[in-house]
Amino acid sequence: MIRHLVLFKLNEGVERDEPRVAAGVKAFEELDGTVPELEFWECAWNITDRPIAYDFAINSAVRDRDALKRYIEHPAHQAAAAQWREFATWVIADYEF
Repeated sequence: MIRHLVLFKLNEGVERDEPRVAAGVKAFEELDGTVPELEFWECAWNITDRPIAYDFAINSAVRDRDALKRYIEHPAHQAAAAQWREFATWVIADYEF
């Protein structure tokens, strides 16, 4: 199995309650059950107010590297990621477990 972690930081001046951010969150929430490669899926807002903290997180798992590739290339994932490119930056870690 491969864990796929993504941490998002909203760009300066962007607020969680903006409609475009809400749409981006919804797009990620809807990946659960839409992308067959996802064995595990959760996403949520950070709940702490620490300067080093990121704002939003995705924690997911796929079966193997091929499944990860299919997930990344899936049209629903591509569309969701494109929304977030407009208002956030992120870091990713993929590792076997």
